Amino acid sequence: MTVAQPTAAPAKTTVPASPLQRAAPMLFVLLWSTGFIGAKLGLPYTGPMTFLAVRFVLVAVLTAPFALLSGTRWPRSPALLLHIAVVGLLMQFVYLGGVFVGIAHGVPAGISALIVGLQPILTAALAGLVLGEKIRPRQWLGLALGLIGVALVVVNPALLDRDRLGAAGVTILAMIGITVGTLYQKRFCTGVDLRATVVLQNAVAGLAMVPAALTFEPFVIDWSPRFIFAIAWLAIVLSLGATMLLFYLIRHGAASRVSSLFYLTPAVTAVMAFLLFGEVLSPLALVGMVLAAAGVWAVNSGART
Repeated sequence: MTVAQPTAAPAKTTVPASPLQRAAPMLFVLLWSTGFIGAKLGLPYTGPMTFLAVRFVLVAVLTAPFALLSGTRWPRSPALLLHIAVVGLLMQFVYLGGVFVGIAHGVPAGISALIVGLQPILTAALAGLVLGEKIRPRQWLGLALGLIGVALVVVNPALLDRDRLGAAGVTILAMIGITVGTLYQKRFCTGVDLRATVVLQNAVAGLAMVPAALTFEPFVIDWSPRFIFAIAWLAIVLSLGATMLLFYLIRHGAASRVSSLFYLTPAVTAVMAFLLFGEVLSPLALVGMVLAAAGVWAVNSGART
């Protein structure tokens, strides 16, 4: 009897990644880093709350037509809309408000990026308490390294005066805002169309920031070319361009690579701030930046996908 030979399974063909797919994660992080630079560039011409009020309204107005014409799935539940509004206040009003107020009162852009760049560390630590996720020893090590790094940065001589220490505290509040917002969104807003999220969160943040700016600032803008460039960059290139790039990353399965690169954001921002504004970090701050980057890397590499 002749025994039939098994048919060999066809070899799987792997489609090589395109140059855009390979460059997209790092490009996304580079765009994210420019947010701190754009803030420093535009803040001499208006107050931080006024700057953000214009940005939030502009982003909401620009993204709404795209969302309406692209088949966006809008949330219908009042409870879900309320949850989205809370996330918008935390991740836009509190986070960006804290960053811009801190930079306006003397916190260097690189240090601001470093402080809020610890968000993955604090998120991993709180996730164990709030969401019941297991925290691995490597993540605890990352938390320790990150806290030591921030401590070394905060004792930077450039921050050792009352006003700048207070501004650094506002930046820490910004980091807490985006951390709590991330956990809240994960708990209550899973599955919401990202296009709807962008429109609704910016609209809510704008509705909150406009009266805040009118109350605490003169709401005066010097429409200089540098300010116009800064607001256009943050509202169009950063808010819209980075969002479209994120859609591209998700569609091509590369979004997971973005989180592993976020620890580079403070260093990239520090280099940009040095080249554009002459900001120089002290040796102690540079050591703190390296330790914090190692801490964020440890948290990301130790987390489950």
